[in-house]
Amino acid sequence: MDWNDLRYFLAVARTSSLTLASTNLRVSQSTVSRRVIELEESLGMTLFQRHQTGYFLTDEGREVFRQAELVEDSIMALQRSAAGLDSKPTGTVRLATSESLATDLVIPALAPFRGLYPDICLEIITSTATAELDRREADIALRVVRPARGNLKVRRVGHMAYSVYGSRDYLERHPYVEGEPLGGRHFIAWDDSHAHLPAAEWLAREHPGCKIALVTSSLPAQIAAVRAGLGLAVVPDFLTLKDDFIRVIPNDQMFNASVWLVTHADLAGSARVRAVADFLSEQVMRSNPELSGRWMGA
Repeated sequence: MDWNDLRYFLAVARTSSLTLASTNLRVSQSTVSRRVIELEESLGMTLFQRHQTGYFLTDEGREVFRQAELVEDSIMALQRSAAGLDSKPTGTVRLATSESLATDLVIPALAPFRGLYPDICLEIITSTATAELDRREADIALRVVRPARGNLKVRRVGHMAYSVYGSRDYLERHPYVEGEPLGGRHFIAWDDSHAHLPAAEWLAREHPGCKIALVTSSLPAQIAAVRAGLGLAVVPDFLTLKDDFIRVIPNDQMFNASVWLVTHADLAGSARVRAVADFLSEQVMRSNPELSGRWMGA
C-alpha cells in the first residue's frame, strides 16, 4: 500500500470534497479521485458514498480512516523528528499566521532576515484557521488564539490592544448619541466561522443586538469597509496608524489579546525553525512598542 494513497484518502475524508482535498494537497481533482479509487481497489472495499453534495465515508471507510490516522501520526512524528535534527539554518519553514500579521508585521521586516539567513525559504500561510502543527500543515505559528491541544511549545511574545473605530466621514453622518456609542450606527462583523476570535467574542458578548452592515472573513476586508464609511469595526490599534480613523470605544474599555508563538515540540531544536522563531519574537514583535507590551509595563 502506498502512503500517498492514504494521504489522499484522509484529505477527502476530512473535507468530504474532491475540490477542497485537491486544493489542500495542491494537485488536480482527477489525481485525488484516481488515488482514492486505487486505494479502494487495493483494499477491495468501497470507502466513500459518492453524492452530488460530497464524498461521505462508508462503515468500512470510517474504520480505514481510524487506522489511517494512526499511520499518519507515526509518519508525521518521524518527519518532525528528522526535521528537528538539522544543525544548519537551511530549508523551508512554513509559518501560519493571520493576513494582517503577515502583511503588516512579518513581511515588512523580512529583508534583514533574508540577509542573515539566505538559505531559509519562508512559506507564509495566511489564515485565521488554526493550522495543525501535528500534521505538518505548518512548522511554526503566530496567533492571537492560544492552542489548547497538541505536543506544542507555546510562548507569549506580545499583545494587541483593540479599539472600535469608524471613519471620520461615517461618524459625521452618524453622530454620537449620548450614552450610546453604537446608537444609530452599524457594525462590520466576523462571519460565524470566525466566532472564536477575540474581536468576534467581544462583540457578541458586549453588543449582541447591534446592527450589522457587513459580515466578512478577513480583517483587511473589515478595515477596508471602515475606510469606505460602511460602519464601525473592532480593529487592533497598531493597524490604524496610517488611517484617518476615530476611536469610538477606546482600548481601555475593551480587551487585549496575547500574541502566541507556537512550534511543535519535535521541531524546537531545528536550526531553521529556531531562526524564524527568534526573528518573529525579537525583530517583529519586540521592535514594535505597540505590540511588545513595553508601553503597558509588561
